[in-house]
Amino acid sequence: MEPLRHFSHEHPLNLVHLPQQLHHKNENADDEDEDEVEDEVEFVEEDHQCNLCKEQIWSFHMCYYSCKTCNYSLHKFCAELPRKLQNHPLHPGHDLSFYSYNYEFKCHVCNLMQKNITHYYCVLCNFQMDIICATLLEQKINHHSHPYQLDRMPWPIVSGCVACGNKHEGVFFQCTTCPRFLINLECALLPTKLLIQNHTDGTFTHSHPLTLAYSFPYSEYQAKYYPKCRVCGGRFYSHLWIYICDKCLYHVHVDCATSKREPFMSIFQTASLGKTYKNFKEDEHPNLLHCPFQDEGDNLLKRYMSNQHELIGDSKQHEGEMLNHASHQHPLVLFDKQTPAGVSLHDPMKRIQLLCDGCVKPIMTVPFYMCCQYDDEQYCFVLHEWCAKLPPEVQGYVGHPEHTLFLLPKIPSKFFGVFHCAVCKLPSNGFSYGCTTCDFYVDINCAFIPKEITHDAHPNHLLSIMKPSDTQSEEFCKACIYSVRWRNLVFHCPSCNFYIHVECALLLPRVIKHKCDKHPLNLRYEPAENHTSKYFCEICEDEFTPWEWFYHCNICDQSMHAACVPLILQCEQNTYACYRKCVYKFLNVKFGGTLTIEDHSHRLAFVQGLESDGMCSKCRDRLQYKMIFKCLECEFALDFECASSSVN
Repeated sequence: MEPLRHFSHEHPLNLVHLPQQLHHKNENADDEDEDEVEDEVEFVEEDHQCNLCKEQIWSFHMCYYSCKTCNYSLHKFCAELPRKLQNHPLHPGHDLSFYSYNYEFKCHVCNLMQKNITHYYCVLCNFQMDIICATLLEQKINHHSHPYQLDRMPWPIVSGCVACGNKHEGVFFQCTTCPRFLINLECALLPTKLLIQNHTDGTFTHSHPLTLAYSFPYSEYQAKYYPKCRVCGGRFYSHLWIYICDKCLYHVHVDCATSKREPFMSIFQTASLGKTYKNFKEDEHPNLLHCPFQDEGDNLLKRYMSNQHELIGDSKQHEGEMLNHASHQHPLVLFDKQTPAGVSLHDPMKRIQLLCDGCVKPIMTVPFYMCCQYDDEQYCFVLHEWCAKLPPEVQGYVGHPEHTLFLLPKIPSKFFGVFHCAVCKLPSNGFSYGCTTCDFYVDINCAFIPKEITHDAHPNHLLSIMKPSDTQSEEFCKACIYSVRWRNLVFHCPSCNFYIHVECALLLPRVIKHKCDKHPLNLRYEPAENHTSKYFCEICEDEFTPWEWFYHCNICDQSMHAACVPLILQCEQNTYACYRKCVYKFLNVKFGGTLTIEDHSHRLAFVQGLESDGMCSKCRDRLQYKMIFKCLECEFALDFECASSSVN
């Protein structure tokens, strides 16, 4: 094509074609390379400005004229304007002459004061029209979000945008067929694909490109487990555009995906999402607890007691040493090298369970104390070494500072020693610290809750213990999505409004094992990457939402409810479905032992109720999901409350 000789420039101008934005119908096609990160494809700002209208040249302009000799560029429609406009639709009847003088004037079409841009002038009636308004009929775009062509509006306006739902001030494009379809220039130029880290200064990162979707139908929103924006935590609306990665259930508002935030502002993010920066100094918190604990063998009590040298003692304990403990009628024997004959350490992979009678946590290593007297041909009582040497009292407890809490191996007033912890709300039949005056009891793990912790789910920020009753609004735990109201204590990050229940923070280890998978399972706080199918628990086989914490094997791509994983003895049976929380309901209950009642001739075993146990022989309520007393010789069974009333 021959170069253009334009009256506004001394050198010839060459036509340059711009790369066009491609429309990707499915970013997650099966034949796409999993490890390939595609380049972003967008309406490109060519870093050229039209020398006549002073507006940017964008790729939706399709092409433009450029001078090879100097940095002079023109929109194609600006370059093709004549020196004189005859019978222009915006000023019919008179000729308009081209003027390029640099002075301030008011355009009679858009009513804006303009300076340093060319314009057309009518000498007969003093009518002036800037070159932008003169080319309005040429400024149309075909956008993939809409079936009809969009026209540029004649002047900047303040209006809501159908793409993002926000109010904008500036240039809009409108559909003349659907007048309510108004799209702001910024949204019209959104890339169809982007890497979020490139647009948010690395505050938010994702390994796959995000694809622009022009709606989010409610049926799809429902099928994706009602996701929230990964940047702001807000909800989505079906008619607004979003960026998505279906491989990872990653969804972001368009304005969130393209906003740039200063790094120091991350500590003030409302939803506590994205990259955070440390808001404390390690040397000022020498004993800071970093959660979650690595595995089932690690817990708060173990960490606390390891620092209590006056209680544990520095002298080496010896195999076979005897200990008379107030919690048990027989002497306890120390095993610090190997387990006694017939006793195996806790091993989920072999479906072997060995729980401490004090903290009701797994005993996975020596040393530990055990009573060598048999009960029903089994060793009946075992304690971690640290649980055998607990302090007799706790003073100034944060959840009950007015009274001293005393160590109680069994609470006399509680049937079968079962109580509900005032902090984690879980039932327990282990040791407790309590105030009998106020009927206030906590399990021995919750008795030593630190004032501050950190957690991988909210890295770099301190989480402080607090009473949620101090808050005015309804807040929810980030782990289980349950309310934190009416709890005695929760952990909270005040700068990010991040809340987490005590039990969710302290009782879910980072890695756990289960016989359903030969690999260690990792605790996840959000959907797994490259997981396109629905989420089903491998244990109870129920579908679940990945927005609540769960365990996942990245190798086998298997997932499990966080509350199902501890069920190593009855894992084939559906024991979770009625209890939708992250922490197993009976995690602090050690089942076993028997009960004799007058109404039945056989002894009743203390077990967890299963679906196969049917209904309570007394009240006829279902026994599944309950603590029950069950006859192993006949079909007689009572739920916990009925058994308690039968004894009393």
